[in-house]
This record gives sequence, structure tokens and C-alpha cells, in this order.
Amino acid sequence: MSVANATVLPLADFKPSHFELDVVGKVATVRLNRPEKKNPLTFESYRELTDFFLAAQKEEAVKAIVLTGAGGNFSSGGDVFEIIGPLVAMETKDLLKFTRMTGELVKAIRACPQPVIAAIDGICAGAGAIMAMASDMRLGTAETKIAFLFNRVGLAGCDMGACAMLPRIIGQGRAAELLYTGRTLRGDEAERWGFLNRLVAKEAVLAEAQMLATELADGPTFANAMTKRMLEMEWAMSVESAIEAEAVAQALCMQTEDFSRAYHAFATKQKPVFEGN
Repeated sequence: MSVANATVLPLADFKPSHFELDVVGKVATVRLNRPEKKNPLTFESYRELTDFFLAAQKEEAVKAIVLTGAGGNFSSGGDVFEIIGPLVAMETKDLLKFTRMTGELVKAIRACPQPVIAAIDGICAGAGAIMAMASDMRLGTAETKIAFLFNRVGLAGCDMGACAMLPRIIGQGRAAELLYTGRTLRGDEAERWGFLNRLVAKEAVLAEAQMLATELADGPTFANAMTKRMLEMEWAMSVESAIEAEAVAQALCMQTEDFSRAYHAFATKQKPVFEGN
């Protein structure tokens, strides 16, 4: 599927070949589905996932996205034989095309207006850990095993934005430890470090993530999209610039019908029903 087609295709009509997609109400669930190999990525699945999140940027009906894996694991990262093997034989220009292509997936996840919630059980390694990192929130289990494995295969930890994003989530020293050593970060430690927002029971992690996604999807989604955009933009701003940018963003949100709905609901002691406009 081409990027050009994906950007105009409603997500409910998106027919992926390399992952499963369920759209229920205002929530889309993306499920990596190669459980026999712990859901590794291929060249094709990278491209299709990127197409999906690019399509999400134009989507109005879907308000939140859950990203997960089948068979008790999130993702083992790039497939050793279908990705890493071919990379060894490539020339520099083709390697650069590949590394830029993988980065496009992270940029697409970050650019889509919908909050993305990762439901993580079992193995979450390499590019799988990056996809979890790129998500807005992460729910895990006691069995979750997160590992940024790049140095284990002779590569730098600076992959797909890890050196920019991971320190902002868990701190510079902790990020350095994971990226230098490639060691496994288990569920309870990942929660203490702030990589996981919460731990839930193994059998409930997907349902919890979908419940959270539904809660967000039922909220003021124009304002939620603005929050996501400002969280992204303000990484590169001074505090003074951020305060001004937030003033403009909040003034725009104050023009929405959802803001008015919230006021009138409060005034009449009702619960607001948001519609995203």
C-alpha cells in the first residue's frame, strides 16, 4: 500500500497484510501478529505500519490507538533473517535508506493526533522497544521484558530517536545504561523508572489499554491532539517560547464547542459529553 493512498484511506477500511487491525467505535487496535517468532518486524511491516500511522493523521473517526502484539509478546524487533541478514550485504546508500525508513515509523507515530497506547506483555526488544517508546503511554505486566538491543549486534544505541526520546522518559543516566548495555528492563523496574505508566495483570493488559484508549477517545479530542502536539514541539523550545506557544494553543481550545459543553455541564451539575469539536 502506498503512502499516497494510505493518507486518504479511512482507518476502518485499511486492510493490512502484516498486522491485524480492529476498529471498534473510536478506538483502533493494531496487533503485530507473528506470534511464532515473537512478532518481529520486516521491511514490509515497517512500511505498512508507517502507512497506517500516516493515514491516522487524516482520520477523523478514530480518536485513540492501541498498539500490541499477539501470543504473549509485544515485539522482538527486526527479524534476524529477514532484516539483519540482508543489511549485512547492503552498501551505505541502501543502509541509509533503511535507517531513514525505520525512523519514518517513529515520526508517523509521534505526528498522528491520536494518543497511542502500547499494551506490552512479554518481549519488547529492539525496534519493538522503540515503538513502545514512541507511544504516548505504555501499560505492561510483571512479565514484560524491555531491551534496547542495538549494541548487542554491534550498533549504536542511537536508533530511531532513542537518544532523544528515551532520556526524556526515564532520565539521562538510566537511558545511557540501557543503550550502552542492552540489558533487559523488567516490568516492575520499568514502572519504577517511569517507562511503563502502570503494571496490570497479564491477562488484562490489552483490555486495560483499550479501556484507557476509550476514555481518551470519549474526551475532548481536539484538546488531546493539541496536548500531544505541544508535548512534541516543546522539546525544542525554551520555557518562555513554550509558555507563549501554550497560550496560543489554549486560546484555540477555548474556541471549541467542547469547552462550551464542559462549562454548561458544570453549571447544570451534569457530566460533559465531548464531541471533539
